[in-house]
Amino acid sequence: MGGGARREREKGEEGREEEGREEKRREDKATSAVTRHTTMDDGLKTTLQRIPLLTVKAGPRDGAQWVARLKQEYKALIAYMEMNKQSDNDWFRLESNSDGTRWHGQCWYIHNYTKHQFDVEFEIPVSYPTTPFEIVIPELEGLTPKMYRGGKICLTLHFKPLWAKNTPHFGIAHALAMGLAPWLAAEVPDLVDKNLIDAEGTSSAASASASSASS
Repeated sequence: MGGGARREREKGEEGREEEGREEKRREDKATSAVTRHTTMDDGLKTTLQRIPLLTVKAGPRDGAQWVARLKQEYKALIAYMEMNKQSDNDWFRLESNSDGTRWHGQCWYIHNYTKHQFDVEFEIPVSYPTTPFEIVIPELEGLTPKMYRGGKICLTLHFKPLWAKNTPHFGIAHALAMGLAPWLAAEVPDLVDKNLIDAEGTSSAASASASSASS
């Protein structure tokens, strides 16, 4: 009886060890996928490799598993924000509703020593993390062709394939790093050059409308 119980414990320990090794192999594969992706610059590759990878594959309708996923999301976001602060590149703030399905905050980009700040929001889809969320900057809708209706930003070609290869390891922090950050870097200078946004980051059209209303 005692020997049988011992063997069962040993089997259980071996099973847990194997699960740990398998999870490590999956994480190494995810990191390797980032390293092999040649369309990204080295800075972005390094950033993605440093953000903690997630392991729980769960969406908003998955109950306790979603809660576990959210804990990993917050951990990765906090790590990413700390990385940004350490490199003097703090560029966003986010908060969510109670169940972690709706997020909003601010993002900003410094161009010619001027800070351009925008409201940003997104909603976690039911099929997340298989399907990534869409990042929305409402006030810039209609000002750039790199944006869909509703203010949803148009992500670069490498985003979706890389996200698909790394599901469920990539999360909100990774999407911001390889989606929103490059978009701001490409679009804000162009919008400024075209005089479509002012020093505060708001659109010139919106500023003119507000000025007219106040007068």
